[in-house]
Formats: sequence, C-alpha cells, structure tokens
Amino acid sequence: MLRVYRDTGSFLTSASSDLHGEIIWMDLVNPTNEETSFVESRAHVRIPSKEALSEIESSSRLMVEGRTIYVSAPVVAQGDTADAFLSPLGLILTKDVLVTVRFEEASAFDSVVEQVRRDDTLRSGTGVFTALLEALVDRGADVLERLGGDLDKVSRMVFRGDPSKRQHTVRSNAALRRVLSRVGVTGDRLAIARDALLGLSRIAPFALSLDHQWIVPEFEARLNAVSKDIASLNDFEGHLSNKVQFLLDAILGFITIEQNDLFKVLTIVSVVGIPPTVVAGIYGMNFKFMPELAWEWGYPFGLALIMLSGIIPFLWFKWRGWI
Repeated sequence: MLRVYRDTGSFLTSASSDLHGEIIWMDLVNPTNEETSFVESRAHVRIPSKEALSEIESSSRLMVEGRTIYVSAPVVAQGDTADAFLSPLGLILTKDVLVTVRFEEASAFDSVVEQVRRDDTLRSGTGVFTALLEALVDRGADVLERLGGDLDKVSRMVFRGDPSKRQHTVRSNAALRRVLSRVGVTGDRLAIARDALLGLSRIAPFALSLDHQWIVPEFEARLNAVSKDIASLNDFEGHLSNKVQFLLDAILGFITIEQNDLFKVLTIVSVVGIPPTVVAGIYGMNFKFMPELAWEWGYPFGLALIMLSGIIPFLWFKWRGWI
C-alpha cells in the first residue's frame, strides 16, 4: 500500500495520481514491486528490501548516499496484543520528502498524520521525520510504563500477601508458577522494547551529525530532545529488566521454599511413623514364649507404647520449631 501526504492535508492512495513537488511524505506499507518502482522514480531514492532493513549492524542501518539519509530500526508491531513482535522500519530523508518503508501497521503513524494536519510547522519532510521519531519514542514510553505497572502488581502479589493465610502447598506452587509465567512474558516484552529503543537511539544523533542545512534549528532541538528521551527510557528499561530478574529469583526462591516445606512435612511424617512401626513389628512376632503374652494389661501396654513412640518424636520436632 502506498500513502502519499501533501502539505494540503489530502491523502492519495493511487500510485497513478498526479504528484507534484508539494509532496512531503510517501508511506509504503508492505509495498508491491510497482509501488516501490513508482516511489523510486518520483522521489529519486533507493527503496531497500525487507531483508536489508532487518540487518542489525550499524553500517546497514545508518547510511548516506549523496544528500539522502537512509536509516532503519525495528519497531514494535501489534504492541497492544500478546503477540507483539519486531518489524523493520526504513526512513529515507531528503531535503524535500520523507519516504517510510514498513511492513506492519503502527498506531504511531496515525498519530503523526493527525499531528502534521494540526501543526503547519511540521509540513516538511524533516518535520514529519522529527514528529515520527517523537511519536515512536512516546509509544515506547507508554509501553514501558505499562510494563512497569504490571511488574508493580506482580511485586505486590509476591511480597505483600498475608503470610497468616497459608494455602495448600500444591495450590501455592501453582499460583507461583502462574506469576512466574507472567513475569517471563513481561521480560520478553521488555526485550522487544529494548531492541526497538536501541535502534531508535542511533537515528537522531546520526541525522544531526550530518549537519545538513535543511535540518533547521527548531528540528535540531527536537531531535536532541528525542535523543535525551531515549537515553532516559533506556535507563528506565534497565531498571525494569533488573526488577524482572529480581522477581524471577524471588519467585523461584519461594517455589523452592514451598517445595522444601513439602519435603519437610513428608520427612517428619516418616520419622514420626518409624518408632510405632518398630514397636508394632516387635509385638507382631510369633514366638512361642513372649513375656507380654501372659500379662493381663499386655495389649493396652503395647498400644500405649506405640502411641508414645509416635507422640514423643512429634513433640520433639515441635519443640525444635520444625512444625
């Protein structure tokens, strides 16, 4: 799909439309070969392939050909769903026009369209480029804030529960496993956000370092602000990653404690049950001459001895604080 934006605020969806120099933004979404060729001929730029935009080395993501800037970065697609993933985004900036190449829909682009319609100062290729970076950074900030809120909820669940209301061990372990899975999903989303922010962090400094005259001081200031925002978001993302690791270690520790408690109960039960078993085994032997067989109180004595042999170890464990 090809979307062409003019400074008059009208969209053209047909590649065969009569295009003039007033075009400031050409947006390619999962383009066909015909659309790619059309943009290349009209904007006099080279449209990279999806494979080229997916390269991770800086030399492939940040390039200059003549007076044309070629940059690329991964962006989060379907960020509001559980199936979020990274999709490559290409930005091609010239003095007159911005060309974007992407392969998934993104809400940040829709917000930039509305912003450019409202703000006359952004009606240039450089203006749209700046607004788009700001929108992507704002989107990343929103994602990190939401993930931070999720981690706070998990932290309260793990550390601020009522210890006096103990649940059954199996149920407690199942709940901890569910929380562990939730933290793992959050960690995966953080990794996606980290990759996206890393790609964006290179773009603004690279564009400013070229010192093109058509990047006016106003946009220079805003691009510098974008760089600072990304740096602060990277710090916040690092904090959240550390919190994820802390919660993972804590949850695994609680699971280990619960399992140790279970084994401790089984051990105590087995130890308490051994002495009565020994006593019952002794009096269960079928010898002809056993002194207790002739006792009038032999049977009650045997029962009492079995009970005492179980109660005494139990009381000892309780005195030691193991129960």
